[in-house]
Amino acid sequence: MESFSTIPPHAPLLSSIQPFNLHIADQQLDDFKQALSFGKIAPETYENLQDDGEAEGVGRFGLTRKWLVEAKKVWEGEFDWRETETHINTFNNYKVPIHADDNPSEEFTIHFIGMFSAKPDAIPIVLIHGWPGCFIEFLDLLTHFREKYTEPSNLPYHLIVPSLPGYTLSSGPSLKHDSGKIFMASMMHKLMLGLGFDESHGGYIAQGGDLGSFTANIMGAMYPDCKAVHLNFLIVPKPDGVNDETDLTSAEKAGLKRCEEFMDLGIAYAQEQGTRPATLGLVLSSNPLALLSWIGEKFLAWSDPQCLQPSLNHILSIATLYWFTDTIPRCLYPYRETNRLRKTPPDQSELYKLIMNNEKPKGFSWFPWELHPTPMAYIRERLRNIVWYRRHDEQSAAARVGGGGSGTVEKVRGGHFAALERPEVLAQDVEDFVAEIWSKKTGSSSESTRL
Repeated sequence: MESFSTIPPHAPLLSSIQPFNLHIADQQLDDFKQALSFGKIAPETYENLQDDGEAEGVGRFGLTRKWLVEAKKVWEGEFDWRETETHINTFNNYKVPIHADDNPSEEFTIHFIGMFSAKPDAIPIVLIHGWPGCFIEFLDLLTHFREKYTEPSNLPYHLIVPSLPGYTLSSGPSLKHDSGKIFMASMMHKLMLGLGFDESHGGYIAQGGDLGSFTANIMGAMYPDCKAVHLNFLIVPKPDGVNDETDLTSAEKAGLKRCEEFMDLGIAYAQEQGTRPATLGLVLSSNPLALLSWIGEKFLAWSDPQCLQPSLNHILSIATLYWFTDTIPRCLYPYRETNRLRKTPPDQSELYKLIMNNEKPKGFSWFPWELHPTPMAYIRERLRNIVWYRRHDEQSAAARVGGGGSGTVEKVRGGHFAALERPEVLAQDVEDFVAEIWSKKTGSSSESTRL
């Protein structure tokens, strides 16, 4: 199988891009195993014995003690980090230095996986992870593309999966000043320009969920080179004039009910990360079990319980990489901004207005077990130029976006981690969205979908 490793020769940062092979030193691995063995699990309490949640391992008060006990046994005895490492290294990993917008002397090292096409008209797509994930979320999706297209001459896309600043194999954020979502977006945009995907070469498409959705949306709003945006997560307030009883499907109503429950009982983590990231980063860096408890709960509770993913191996792989790379104290910084936005009316938020006024073509994939499964009626009214959507639920009716674009409904479920839970489904969504909007490449005459 071909390696998909040929970076476009016109890439401005070509000489600075270095292939990267992940290898955790034996001593670091031994230290991790020792720290894990010393990790103490709290005694049984009324709260951690409650296993009455919809997801296995999570009750109404959070993670169950039973799940953590069993996960520790697997982590210590069956989990093989070297196997995870080998799998990561079957993809083309790179690192590249990128300078900050506001301080040219401040340099960050950005990690990314690249699957490069040999086609001269290949469409660049950047796939952006969120929290508590990382690039590992997209490995199954990349495997799907690798198996589907088999060699660079068949691949219609350049697929770029970066590590956000502060996450796993990327450096940052700055130690000198505050950082936020615009900083994230600028780093990802500079990476895409550095790979040669600027407007003069056709530009690129951004895709994301969770924090990646904010990042992708900001890229579309701020940079002409970002030609379109595909999202599988989006938070918008209810518009005036939308009637939830008459304008929403039964699946959307059920999703809103789950969202209300999450905002009442599940949002405290974000408030803690947004107000006390220093304390939380120090606590969660003290032992691998502390880290696993904090992020493992989210993978369990935020995924569709009817999906088989993410597996325990996926969760342990991400938690282990977080541990080795000291990610948790470095990655919480966007939540300070999120916490401020939550208290700001949308019409007074410059970031919200920037995103909502973005005119770029947008696609949206709706998964029923998403934390905030925003109804299409909300999105259609709040977001400009939605030209494609697909609702993944158990209904069978088709729908269209008013004023142009297209959409379908499939009998497929999924939750917050779509790339992990439904990699082939998300991959198909992205391909279908790109096929509809990349009319610059296809010569389509449709005004509603032309870039």
